[in-house]
Amino acid sequence: MRTARYLVALALLGGAAATPVLAVSWTRPALAAQSQLGDLSAFRAVVVDTKALVDKGDLVGARTRIKDLEASWDDAEAGLKPRAPSEWHRIDKAIDRALAALRASTPDRANCERTLTELLQIMDQPAA
Repeated sequence: MRTARYLVALALLGGAAATPVLAVSWTRPALAAQSQLGDLSAFRAVVVDTKALVDKGDLVGARTRIKDLEASWDDAEAGLKPRAPSEWHRIDKAIDRALAALRASTPDRANCERTLTELLQIMDQPAA
């Protein structure tokens, strides 16, 4: 997963050492917004949420959360697919693999993690 991490720390100089007074950290997708399909950050956020649930071992919660991705992706198909059909299909197939992994009769956590990681990588790598 390609992310940029930023840590901003402000320090007061006083006495023998500097004392941090503010630390802010955030993560943002490196390339998701640069897709030919447009801004995919809302879709990507659902994948990140789903993966966090899988990472915690909550496969039932992950299966429930990924339904939001399926519904929103399907709702957006008519507007997205014409912009870049091959990229849309590439992402759609990765979504299908993640859905299948989470909906298996006995979901395998490692397989779910792998398919969600691959989906994030595909979303972060716009088609050439």
